[in-house]
Amino acid sequence: MSGLRRPDRTVVIDCFPGTTARYADDHRIVVVDVIRATTLAVTAAMTGRRCLVATGPEEAFALRMRLGGALLAGELGGDMPSGFDMNNSPADLDLRTDVERPLVMVSSSGAPLMLEAGSLPGGADVACLRNFSAVARDLIGNHERVAIIGAGSRGEFREEDQMCSAWLAELLVGAGHVAEDDETRRIVERWSGAPATASESSNSVGYLRRSGQLRDYDFIVDHVDDVEMACSIVGNEVFARRDARGAEAAAG
Repeated sequence: MSGLRRPDRTVVIDCFPGTTARYADDHRIVVVDVIRATTLAVTAAMTGRRCLVATGPEEAFALRMRLGGALLAGELGGDMPSGFDMNNSPADLDLRTDVERPLVMVSSSGAPLMLEAGSLPGGADVACLRNFSAVARDLIGNHERVAIIGAGSRGEFREEDQMCSAWLAELLVGAGHVAEDDETRRIVERWSGAPATASESSNSVGYLRRSGQLRDYDFIVDHVDDVEMACSIVGNEVFARRDARGAEAAAG
């Protein structure tokens, strides 16, 4: 074993809040929750709208009082919390013109993962189908070891998060990173070359269909790789990558 050398550049795919601790010491973390938390955050950040993640409704209301006029968006258990302005719908957010209003978001799985990763020194990156290529480009040459973590839902690593993670990892592998384990290789192979609509069998999509919110899935698959902007979360705030570097310096 002494003759084996760990590759200099690697990528691993994992899932669920609570897993970031496995990689925090020597990996750059990327969080993924395609339906819908990271898509909502990226859609907010691309317009210049300030975006903050709250632990739950109580903190969201406190942030609205502090910020004044913030837009509250999110879901818990699939339901919009009482007193919120909107569900965590990227399609609905995209139609709004009040970009001067900060967005405060909560969600069942994505928000806890985002906050967990954002608390790490230097924060973490935020990816969805809209910006996975931009995130990959920002990682290549800047981070040797990358861990892409899907939020998951109800104990499942959902298809849409696997797909986004796989596409991002495949770009890193193409740039010289090596998959750290067989599961990462399997996920990349499964989704390589697949259309975005291959995720339609996901239970997440099934929930959107049953609840009359399928417009969000349509929005997601119609907006693939259309954002030339990497995003990061530092603390509880999501930034366009060009702004996140400044936030990291300020935090340091």
